[in-house]
Amino acid sequence: MSRNTNFTGLCASGFLAKASYALARTPVLALFAASFGVGPEAIGFAVAISTVTGIFFKMPAGVISDIIGRRRTMVCGLLFFAFVPFAYLWVDTYHILLIVRFFHGFATAIYGPVIMAVVVDTAGDKRGEMLSWFSSITIIGNLVGAPLGGLLLTMMAKGGESQLVHFHIIYGVVAALGMVALFTGIWASRGLTAPDNGKNKQSTLSAVLRHFSKSVRDILTDRRILVTSNMEGVQNLSVGAMEAFMPIYIVIVLGYSEFQAGLLWGIQILITVLAKPLMGRISDRHGRRPLLFWGMFICAIPFTLIPWVQNYALLLILAAVFGLGEAIVTSSAAAMVADLCREDNIGSAMGVFGTLYDVGHASGPILAGLLIGLSPGQDFRLAFAIIASILILAALAFRIGTKQHK
Repeated sequence: MSRNTNFTGLCASGFLAKASYALARTPVLALFAASFGVGPEAIGFAVAISTVTGIFFKMPAGVISDIIGRRRTMVCGLLFFAFVPFAYLWVDTYHILLIVRFFHGFATAIYGPVIMAVVVDTAGDKRGEMLSWFSSITIIGNLVGAPLGGLLLTMMAKGGESQLVHFHIIYGVVAALGMVALFTGIWASRGLTAPDNGKNKQSTLSAVLRHFSKSVRDILTDRRILVTSNMEGVQNLSVGAMEAFMPIYIVIVLGYSEFQAGLLWGIQILITVLAKPLMGRISDRHGRRPLLFWGMFICAIPFTLIPWVQNYALLLILAAVFGLGEAIVTSSAAAMVADLCREDNIGSAMGVFGTLYDVGHASGPILAGLLIGLSPGQDFRLAFAIIASILILAALAFRIGTKQHK
């Protein structure tokens, strides 16, 4: 199978998997949890619990893919996309929903770091560009899944309240998309081979455990990999904060409509999707370190300015600039991590990368909420400035920590 055919199939599988997961998550999941009469804290926990799965299991999944092979581990992740959604059809209480959400989180926890390692394996000297293309396509899957869920609920409810059967139907669609993603992924990965780690390395459980612990130790003691992965995690800290509190600032503080708030978020994502492949190509040809360093500043500056601006046109410009900064950082971070590690540790490195990504994304809304709540008059400006300063500090730590890397 040619590299192009393989990559096209992987992108198709990634698109379907992410569309399936997004359909299961936003806005359907929060409304499903609310239908059981629970409070906002419980709704938030139901949304977050799958991310917790990723925090604890992404690194082990990446390490395991180095040991047993990418294809087996990737297909295992796709199995969770395909079959766990059927469990939603039996959900009739909040606590059962939590259990199903936790296990559904294994889909992205296993698939996320491993598919990045697969793309790296097939990319050759185009790691930045191909990782960016794959990421952009999966982001489009996220964009498709969320509105599709809202549309399906609206059509079935017909102006009334959503019923349990409506949610079950939607999760049936989630399962169908996951099944197609599974079959597409199996087809696209049929040319991948298991790693050649030597005949005796996988012969005993103790040998596998030794390989596992060595891989984890090698990655966690490599300062360059950690500070580079941290760049993506800290950048996602700002993304999570924007996701949670920019709509509140736009609608409640400034009095704009919900549509205008959504348009700001949409323009940011659109710029990120369009710019990532180009930024990835530039990083392949001209180096990743300068892009990563200055990309954090391009994120931090508009992030700081947003709560100071009331003009909607200027807010659109700031959101677009932030999206460009996100594209610059995310197009280079994963590729540089792959550049820094040995070939037999790429899965492990992607696992660490994915873990820090999830930690940053989950921490953003929490940290922003605490800072806003503690500030005088619940001022957004101080909270956003503090988070922006964290981005700058991470960029400086990255520059110092990787100064010997060319």
